Amino acid sequence: MNRLRNRLIAAFLLATLIPLGATLWVTTSLLERSLTFATTTELDNLSKSLETTAREYYQQAKEALKSDAKANRIPPVTYATSDGSPWPAGVRSFWEDGEAERFDLSGSHGSQLHYLIRANDGVRLYTRDLGGVRMQDLSAQYTRARTLVEESKARDLRRGLTVTLLVVMSGIWLVSLASLVYLASRISKPIQTLTGGLSELTSGNLDVHLAVKNDDETGRAIQAFNTMAKQLKQSRERLVYLTQVASWQALARKMAHELKNSLTPIRLTVEEIHARRAMSVDPEFMQKAIQIVVSEIETLERRVRAFSEFSSEPASHPEALDINGLLEERVSFLKTAHLEVRYTVRLMPDRPQVFADADQVKGILTNLLENAADAVAPSGEVLAITSAVNGRVFVEVHDSGPGLTEEASRTLFEPAITFKKHGMGLGLSIARKSALMNGGDITLVRGELQGAAFRVELPAYASETHRHC
Repeated sequence: MNRLRNRLIAAFLLATLIPLGATLWVTTSLLERSLTFATTTELDNLSKSLETTAREYYQQAKEALKSDAKANRIPPVTYATSDGSPWPAGVRSFWEDGEAERFDLSGSHGSQLHYLIRANDGVRLYTRDLGGVRMQDLSAQYTRARTLVEESKARDLRRGLTVTLLVVMSGIWLVSLASLVYLASRISKPIQTLTGGLSELTSGNLDVHLAVKNDDETGRAIQAFNTMAKQLKQSRERLVYLTQVASWQALARKMAHELKNSLTPIRLTVEEIHARRAMSVDPEFMQKAIQIVVSEIETLERRVRAFSEFSSEPASHPEALDINGLLEERVSFLKTAHLEVRYTVRLMPDRPQVFADADQVKGILTNLLENAADAVAPSGEVLAITSAVNGRVFVEVHDSGPGLTEEASRTLFEPAITFKKHGMGLGLSIARKSALMNGGDITLVRGELQGAAFRVELPAYASETHRHC
């Protein structure tokens, strides 16, 4: 699986073995060729010796034949002018040239020597066999040897070998260099890309994303880098949000304290007035006034409790939860309070389980479903969906309401005071905080019903993972 190491080893082998093999082949070829050229001197000497030997042998053969002819030891063949029979071409050529005597080679490749003598009445022809020596073959071989010697002398062997060796070795070196540069570029380019991405990441750019082109070690390293950058971005966003939540919690605790200081004497005073109602005051008017004051105080108390809940850090007790069952339970409760709203539930058939605090998950689902019902009032549709991917469980709540403005989407999870009859403006902030505390999150997604849509992400329950926790 270590492809990068194997590629480096292959690059090393290619960079060394191929040039080595080529060098050995070229050197061997040149050596053999140089050894062939080294025999030129011997061939020169041999050809000269052959020429001398053949000339001397031919001269001796002529002298011997001429001597035998003068001593009448060899009977001649006479071609008389008075004879009407045709003469051989060599004899006729000799007669017509007017020479006194001539030596000619004849037979198979010059294996016989003819001696022609002019007479008054014709030509006498004496013949001597050369004993298997073919003078024409010797002449041709001598001519070929001299040609090879002259051609080899015309070459500058040392310079030729040097130039050839330099050219070949330079070509091999350039090819090897080009191969090394190409392979080094292919290997180092992904590493350079990864280094550049790390530089971007260290400079604070968490949106950096590198293209993955290969499925090897460098490709998987780039994929891991992209995953890490994405997780860092999410962690930073969550950390910023939790930091903001902590600030809001401190503000909420301070506000709750101040409101309690004011509400306590007001409530005690109003209750005392109610206990000591003066007879001069209209009892009915007094009763209504007291009810109004008490009602407003109770409203303030609800807001104080909401701020107190938001600022508190309740203990979390995660356990395995059937998310389908919890969602169906929340929807059945809310149907009775919103009879005009049409609820649709699309559940994952495998009934995924999450590992989270039951009360907090119920609070998250209740808040999102209530908000969706308020958004589609007086009539509309709410869609709830469950799904699971890669160890994460998702719950989506969609509504057919008017949706959210861009400004509202930016400040969606920030706590704000609202003056709705039953709203404190802290529901989504508390819900997201609960999701984060359970290892998940709440995000805004594209709605299927043209309205707003929220996705709750929670960790899936794995029995083997949490058995030893």
